[in-house]
Amino acid sequence: MDIIVCIKQIYDLGQIKVDTASKSPITEGVARKISDFDKNALEEAVRIREKHGGTVSALIGGTKEAAKEALAMGADEAVIYSADTDSLGTATILAEIIHKMKYDLILCGEASIDEFSFQIGPRLAQAIGIPVLTYARKIELNDGEIVVERGLENRYELTKAELPALVTVTKEINEPRIPTLLQILGASKKKITEISPPKPEAGIETLSITAIEMNRKEIILKDTEELAKVILSASK
Repeated sequence: MDIIVCIKQIYDLGQIKVDTASKSPITEGVARKISDFDKNALEEAVRIREKHGGTVSALIGGTKEAAKEALAMGADEAVIYSADTDSLGTATILAEIIHKMKYDLILCGEASIDEFSFQIGPRLAQAIGIPVLTYARKIELNDGEIVVERGLENRYELTKAELPALVTVTKEINEPRIPTLLQILGASKKKITEISPPKPEAGIETLSITAIEMNRKEIILKDTEELAKVILSASK
């Protein structure tokens, strides 16, 4: 079972501050990490390999630090690419890379925690012409088929598809492992390939990123009775 995991390196959102004048996020000096859902996808790929054998290849939109982390978590090799573009452009780049690789299954996080577009997985599956199963909270493999339990808003749904297929996973599917010191040291011996694919023309251009302005009313309440009156008036 040869598995490809698509991974995005993002800024640690908990460390980002906002410029009070421009309302723009300050990213200088902010640490970067693998997007949380992508860690779930990588963990699931490693678990499948441990059960069924095969290989796990990580496609990293980021730096060598992210590649080393993915290798320490259990990936067999990592391919680093640059993709400073929109979801369609990223899916196009990934499709071009994957067309040259051997795979039975592609795993992605359901979304990246910085953009939450939920588009990379479905767009990638369409570009390479394979089935896509989204929001997976449980995966089973059996005789050339994949069975997925999907977590929807008010129910669970059981679906299946023939391999090769692409699956996007939710956070509920597993708990990503923390690499041991030996695994971190061993990651340096694994293969890392850096490529620079041509950047496709973006369908969407980001003009600016600004924080939501929040103006506080700064009302001081003297006692609980006054608080009760405010709550009652707001509920009318």
